[in-house]
Amino acid sequence: MRKIYMSILISLITFCMNSIVQAWDKGIYLTQYTAENPAKMDYLIRESKEVGLNTFVIDHDYESSHYAPTLAKIKAAGFKNVARIVVFTDGGNKTQVRSQAYWEKKFKLVQEAIDAGADAIQLDYIRYSSKEPADPQHAKDVYEVIKWFKEKISAQHVPMEIDIFGEVSYYPSMHIGQDIKMFADSVDAVNPMVYPSHYWPYQKYSADPYNTIRNSLNALVNQFNDNPPFRVHAFIEAANFHYITKTNSTEKQRYLLEEIRGVEDSTNASGWYVWSANNIYENLFHVLKNNKTRPADSINTKTAQK
Repeated sequence: MRKIYMSILISLITFCMNSIVQAWDKGIYLTQYTAENPAKMDYLIRESKEVGLNTFVIDHDYESSHYAPTLAKIKAAGFKNVARIVVFTDGGNKTQVRSQAYWEKKFKLVQEAIDAGADAIQLDYIRYSSKEPADPQHAKDVYEVIKWFKEKISAQHVPMEIDIFGEVSYYPSMHIGQDIKMFADSVDAVNPMVYPSHYWPYQKYSADPYNTIRNSLNALVNQFNDNPPFRVHAFIEAANFHYITKTNSTEKQRYLLEEIRGVEDSTNASGWYVWSANNIYENLFHVLKNNKTRPADSINTKTAQK
């Protein structure tokens, strides 16, 4: 009888974990400057509602009296606010990565974002510079930084995400110091930047955005026997980086749709964020208006992210 009860308990736990993983997010990245532009945000909120987005990933790079009201406006419109904080600009060096004084400076931005009402904190560039020589110690150093931020952020009951290179979906990078299996116990969500144009050779991978993204995400969750202990949001690109000025809107829309399909058809992903450095999303809006894609789940709930 005890074995039966244990079996039922394990099944319930597995069901709950899978239900959490399957919650679906659809979002776009915005600079703080864009987010604090009222006319621009009115447009983005209107269009995003129409196509079923539920998340805005917004930079918090500097203090601003407009930041908190902006987040309040977005939340009132029913969207989840994810505050993106750049930890080490372009990747850190050994002095920066090991400096708690440096971490504390960045944490001031994190605290401001939480105080302003951010639903989650996203740490980007939490890594060594890609120009650093390979060193197995790098990931251990970065892990200490992640744990330090996680302890402080979790104490305020806010989920923490980290962005990782697409290649880290397959294996640890000793150059930048990212090892997802090492980091797994200290993150609530992982956002692999699976931009097809950033894989080498880019001519091959950007020509097949669907499989590039699907294979990368499957490789990531496979490191955890297809049941990662965190949510997985794929960062995808609004246009092919290398051909952005050489492709027309129709080609960019096809590329975006293939990226989205790649995420949807992967194992245990939790959704996607679209990256456009200039925050131009007209092609994305067109794709979502004219194609059936997986709908986002209920929005503006912290519990859905955990």
